[in-house]
Amino acid sequence: MKNFSNTYIFIFSTVMVIIVALLLSMAAMQLKPFQDKNIEVEKKQNILTSIRIPSTTKNAVDLYAKYITDSYVINKKGEKQDGVTAFDVELKIELEKPASQRLLPVFVGTLDDQTNAYSLPVRGKGLWGPIWGYVSLKPDMNTIYGVTFDHQGETPGLGAEISLSWFQQPFADKTIFKDSTDFVSIKIVKGGAPKDDPHAVDAISGGTITSKGLEAMLDSCLIQYKTYFIQNRH
Repeated sequence: MKNFSNTYIFIFSTVMVIIVALLLSMAAMQLKPFQDKNIEVEKKQNILTSIRIPSTTKNAVDLYAKYITDSYVINKKGEKQDGVTAFDVELKIELEKPASQRLLPVFVGTLDDQTNAYSLPVRGKGLWGPIWGYVSLKPDMNTIYGVTFDHQGETPGLGAEISLSWFQQPFADKTIFKDSTDFVSIKIVKGGAPKDDPHAVDAISGGTITSKGLEAMLDSCLIQYKTYFIQNRH
């Protein structure tokens, strides 16, 4: 009787595990289209934010269609790549490749005054996990028009401040070239950047490691576009 009871419990447990696994799998399949849509909307919101177009989850798709008038993929030489859609490129995957093989997305925004802003994805490492965002440049391919940054797991009140407007706004009108070919990116300065430094912003107080991670992210990601910047200045 004892062996029968143990066998019954084992069979019952196995059947229940299989049933639960099937139900979870079915739920995941049903939810995936919604998850994919949410990811799409969030990405479009981030690109819009980088060109200083506020949006919500309800209007992001329409605003993206209105303001993002072109997008394409280039390589490190600044050459456009056929057969690939910029929105589908995952920078996380591209950064695992050798620099010469990476696909680099460019999103072209046309603003209400008919000028353009060029939004580029960036990705790096913070203190506790990945950080990412978008940086947009004016047509001179030197002056920052806007930025947006986000994180996974940075400390609230410290490194997590990179996602707040007070930290992001000072990037506007900073420049990433010292002269026509000298790429210097943007420095994140602990204790405060000199007011007359066009290539630096203030670091986050108490968030030094995240700030330096963001500085490294900007340098390593934007320099990949250097040839493109030089070739496409207006």
